[in-house]
Amino acid sequence: METSIRYNQVYIWLISMTAALGGFLFGYDWVVIGGAKPFYEPFFNITNPSEQGWGTSSALIGCMIGATICIFLSDRLGRKKLLIFSGFLFSLSAIGTAMADTFWWFNFYRIVGGLAMGIALNLSPLYIAELAPPEKRGMFVTINQLMVMIGVLLAQIVNWQISLIDKSLPDNATFEVLAASWSGKFAWRYMFAAEFVPAFLFFILMFFVPESARWLVKNNEVDKAKQVLKKIGGDFYAEISINEIKETISKENLAKVNFKELLNKNVLHFLFIGIFLAFLQQWSGVNVIIYYAADIFQAAGYTLKQMMLNIVVIGSVMVLSVFITILTVDKFGRKRLLLLGTSSMAILYIFIGLTFYFEQGGFVIVLLVLANVMFYSFTLAPLLWVVLSEIFPTKIRGAAMSIAALAHWVGNFTLTFSFPVIKESLGWANNFWLYGLICVVGFIVLKLVLPETKGKSLEQIEKQFSRK
Repeated sequence: METSIRYNQVYIWLISMTAALGGFLFGYDWVVIGGAKPFYEPFFNITNPSEQGWGTSSALIGCMIGATICIFLSDRLGRKKLLIFSGFLFSLSAIGTAMADTFWWFNFYRIVGGLAMGIALNLSPLYIAELAPPEKRGMFVTINQLMVMIGVLLAQIVNWQISLIDKSLPDNATFEVLAASWSGKFAWRYMFAAEFVPAFLFFILMFFVPESARWLVKNNEVDKAKQVLKKIGGDFYAEISINEIKETISKENLAKVNFKELLNKNVLHFLFIGIFLAFLQQWSGVNVIIYYAADIFQAAGYTLKQMMLNIVVIGSVMVLSVFITILTVDKFGRKRLLLLGTSSMAILYIFIGLTFYFEQGGFVIVLLVLANVMFYSFTLAPLLWVVLSEIFPTKIRGAAMSIAALAHWVGNFTLTFSFPVIKESLGWANNFWLYGLICVVGFIVLKLVLPETKGKSLEQIEKQFSRK
């Protein structure tokens, strides 16, 4: 195929980068809360662990709702319409959260943003996977994860720079001093408001990209699909792609998802893999490091301004790590990288726990945390979405991926909401050792059940798995 087809690389990159803006916005919205946390908590007088957990995790309720919407609507309405809707919700959330005057409205608009996050993180990689050439699909889907990490880094840089504006704020500012300061009243508002610009850009640009060719064929819009595929790889590529897609889609009820098919034994097998991987990505614990980085570095002995800078360093490592995935995912495959990530993270959690157990804070903690974030960022973080976009049959791919995405958000919410209480009960050391144990379990299960999908078209993967 590679010798017969000349792909329109510019066109593929343009539509992939536009869709990946959804990933960028997810990354920003996902992480901005961590840098804003030291400032909005004094403003709203948030002092108990349950309220702290709710403020940090309320957006994840919206994420679960967004993923649920995708289960029922992504195969009915298509990928494009829902991504446009998510762009609108991101824009609304950015302004609403920034203007919130009560903790209730703050969480309301965070949930609106979470709804957008749930749709975007689900459909952006799926959309890219359904349009990318098979031999480059892993790389292009990973581009979405790169944009997630760039969004993470930008949120951390914005948070850090805004935190530096208030020159009168002392490094050892108390809760009461923070509440009365410019930072406590306004800094966190600007952190959320900054998201409006890329959110509105995503909303506008999504009107100009095509719908997924596979979704168009599934809905009897073959001519439109052919035009999209011609732009990607020419007439020959369009012809063979249309034929492959048709072979894998039933001739009846093309536009409808038969949810009974989700109970098919073969589909259930891969649905289990997707759900397990989604929970593993969350319960591996790195999101605690991202959401509660300020608390972790404070416990390690850092001041507020030092904490904000350390958080930026974490984001930089996350971005750089994704380039490792881009260079290796289509060479070494998905499974090998996931096994490397889970085993390395398990070992690092042992050492992170030991540093807290023996009260060895400072630079050692930073190095171990950065190493842990690095392994997560080029394995579990991007490869969950690569695997999910590949392993499910075409006809129910949107619904099945949405179920796995819902599991992802349930895992994220339970981890984030419960962390302050669990940390108070177990202590820092035991908390990190618990995440290490989860990574060990993840390594064993993935070693036994995860198939390899690199280098195969989505249709070839479906045929291969249907014979299992």
